[in-house]
Amino acid sequence: MAFRASRLALTLGALALTINALPASAQFGGILSGGKRGADKADACGKGKKGDKGRGIIGGMLGGAVDELARSARLPSFVPVPEFSDQITQSIACKLDPEEQKQAAEATLAVTRTDDAAAQPEVGASAQWTSASRENVSGTSTVTGRDKASGQRDCITVTDVVIVEGEETRAEKRMCRAPGSARYSIVA
Repeated sequence: MAFRASRLALTLGALALTINALPASAQFGGILSGGKRGADKADACGKGKKGDKGRGIIGGMLGGAVDELARSARLPSFVPVPEFSDQITQSIACKLDPEEQKQAAEATLAVTRTDDAAAQPEVGASAQWTSASRENVSGTSTVTGRDKASGQRDCITVTDVVIVEGEETRAEKRMCRAPGSARYSIVA
């Protein structure tokens, strides 16, 4: 416990020195530039936001300290597998290890797959899965709606629910397919 407290104190001290060494524009960029901020696009699981250098330095230091504490508390941290990004959302992928992401993607494929490209999945169709790699991890994918899509695409809404150690995460995703295609993919 004392080691963690001293490590936190060192991290905060380094943070204070870093901020002090930054030019005023980096320290007060949001105030001095009329609120203009750098791009806030998040990559995998909310990490690695892009922006000005000051935020990058501070974020890197604080992120490293948080990651270290999470590892010492044995909390899992997963990264979305690109192979499944057209079938499961990032918010779901971040809760699952790679094998579980595969199972969740397969559940989505099972409820959205049709034998005929002209056929449509039934609203209410559902597929469940249970983790093969961790206890107390499971999920479902359910077709919850059909869009009256403008244009040629056929679109549906699929709701994913994952339960990890009793904590439920729910995500809706809009999935579409082009005419003649049998496979639905997540669209923005």
